[in-house]
Amino acid sequence: MSMDPSAIPNFGVPKKPESPEQPAEQQAASGQGQAQGQGRGQPAQQGQARPPAAPVTPDKDLVKQLLDRMKLKHTEDKQGDVVVPWKEFRTYVMFRGEKQQRVMSVRTFYDRPHTLDDKPRLLEAIDEWNRRTLWPKVYTHTNDEGVVRLIGEVQMLIGQGVAVDHFVSSLVSWVRSAVEFEKWHVEQLGLAKEAETEAETEE
Repeated sequence: MSMDPSAIPNFGVPKKPESPEQPAEQQAASGQGQAQGQGRGQPAQQGQARPPAAPVTPDKDLVKQLLDRMKLKHTEDKQGDVVVPWKEFRTYVMFRGEKQQRVMSVRTFYDRPHTLDDKPRLLEAIDEWNRRTLWPKVYTHTNDEGVVRLIGEVQMLIGQGVAVDHFVSSLVSWVRSAVEFEKWHVEQLGLAKEAETEAETEE
């Protein structure tokens, strides 16, 4: 999965329209003012710095816009969470909490089933992943039938607003990391070879 940096959406404050050209008299007066300022030891300004973009509070629409720019298919489930489906796993972007405690959570459910006998080596593998990487933090989930699956999760507190660049870079990185974990743990546990062996046995 790749993303063109130029495709990252601009969610910042809109640019101000350029000022109309000043009459020659005003330009001359402005030039004199700058020259006088320099004479008093005040350097002439080379142009005003661009003001920082206002913080944003991410929501589903903002997430969908970014996923579209990343050319990732997505849908929405019954709970209103944004879902990005892959063949072997699904990534959900969820919003929970109210006001200042509002949280954006990116949670990935890896669909490949494991047995209880597999759990020790799963825990060993994800322990290494969690120790070596920042995200997602991965854990096991065992259902009532004894089927074990893996879940990855990372969260961001967004209630007071976040910088748009931080939101964009974080979500892109989190989605990429979810994909990377799928590749990593399949290779680490030899799951691809096991699947090939099972297919040959069935034939």
